[in-house]
Amino acid sequence: MTLVFVATFFFFLTLILIVSIPNNRKSRKRIWYINRFWCRLGLLLAGMPIKRMSKWPLAKKKCIIVSNHATYLDALNLFIAIPTYFRPLGKIELKQFPLFGFIYQQVAVMVDRSSAHSRARSMRIMWRVLKHESSILIFPEGTFNETDQPLLPFYDGAFRLAVNTQTPIVPIVMLDVVNRWHHNAWWNMSPGKNRVLYLDPIYPKGADVQAIKSLKQEVYDAMETALNLYLCEKNK
Repeated sequence: MTLVFVATFFFFLTLILIVSIPNNRKSRKRIWYINRFWCRLGLLLAGMPIKRMSKWPLAKKKCIIVSNHATYLDALNLFIAIPTYFRPLGKIELKQFPLFGFIYQQVAVMVDRSSAHSRARSMRIMWRVLKHESSILIFPEGTFNETDQPLLPFYDGAFRLAVNTQTPIVPIVMLDVVNRWHHNAWWNMSPGKNRVLYLDPIYPKGADVQAIKSLKQEVYDAMETALNLYLCEKNK
């Protein structure tokens, strides 16, 4: 299965290299469409196409999308699952990966979480993206969840951005990614069901620090409940 991704990756990388030359909003959106097509094709050939368990709740309205984060498959799933153009917030460390890093930095807003300056800069960029360009995708856990718990604690960033811009949050739960492509075995993918669940949009209530905390907790609870329901069904 890994060979399927490698073979298609190099073809689409060449196309992305050509499209990315202008390095502007139009080129980024074209790259998003190319990535979306490649992800759809790759997952289909690998035997793990996306199955949507609900309908996208906000039509074409801009929003902040948050998702659980457990494997390398997450980004591929979300390029297919999210029907509206978005830019992800990405860790600056991903730029170090050959080829993938180049593609990722073409569309993502990069952040160095260890730098307060970088975090503030990425927040300003995301505010401009929401206003002038697209929705934003953020993994609020910040890294792979390698524990036996449904979710890691959330960082504040997505919720601070939502409160400051009064933008709704759409939580997404990916239910089967660990079984399809485990983070401890990046070379090994397993065909099978690959379900994605959209939860109801959650709107900021207020514009202060307490509003950020309340919004973060509300989103966390909604996602945790959905994941726990899935785990209960799985163990029956």
